[in-house]
Amino acid sequence: MGESSIRALSGFIYILLLISATLYSEVSFSLLFGVFLLIAVVEFCKLIHLKNGLPIVLGLASYILFVAFRTNAFATDIAICLAALFVSVNLIIDLFSTRIHVKADKASKYVKLFGYIILPFILLMKLPFIASTFNPKIVIGVFVLIWTNDTFAYIVGKSFGKTKLFERISPKKTIEGFVGGLIFTMIGSYILSQFFTFFSPLTWIFTGLIVGFFGTIGDLVESKFKRVAGVKDSGKIMPGHGGILDRLDSVIFAIPFLYLFYQILNYVS
Repeated sequence: MGESSIRALSGFIYILLLISATLYSEVSFSLLFGVFLLIAVVEFCKLIHLKNGLPIVLGLASYILFVAFRTNAFATDIAICLAALFVSVNLIIDLFSTRIHVKADKASKYVKLFGYIILPFILLMKLPFIASTFNPKIVIGVFVLIWTNDTFAYIVGKSFGKTKLFERISPKKTIEGFVGGLIFTMIGSYILSQFFTFFSPLTWIFTGLIVGFFGTIGDLVESKFKRVAGVKDSGKIMPGHGGILDRLDSVIFAIPFLYLFYQILNYVS
């Protein structure tokens, strides 16, 4: 089997597993993303050269706490969002910084582990419960928009891209592809709103804007981690695609921003 066939097959299995587990029940959804969380923790620890024993325990403990005490307390959710966003903003600042990379100490590595990996995964697992009852279509919608953005950013960039977006970190990304991905994601958001009517078209369009914009930044952030680590992929669990972190880098970076947006909507409505 050729490399392209292997890539297509592993991608199909990944999408099928994600959609079926998410739609089947809240238990299968939580289990799948709990597994994804632990794999992402291991992969991230390899990228930042952190022994993964304690991080795995912390990731597992966070997952167990989420399952055991899953509530939609506004203050708690906002605190988790703000903690994750604090790390996200610092990663964005570091992304655009031209300073020579300084070796991080162990404390800052754990801060990044929590704010960049563990807390966003917890928010992602809380996302279908944003309106108290389990609604897996919210998660499916977000992933559809992420995939739409990635697909059309690639197509538009491949066809019309001339101006590099961030050549120092990701040489293949172009401004034309970035803009094209966002435009088609906006279109996809409106189409999605005609089927998933629990959100208004405007809410879906803002959802698409958030996941498209911050998802692209998330992809760049992970690319910088890999560049500093000197590796092409975060892992090898998906032949032709790399690791779980390679597949979920966009969504986990965008989720804190998106979850905060939904919380604000719920608070003012």
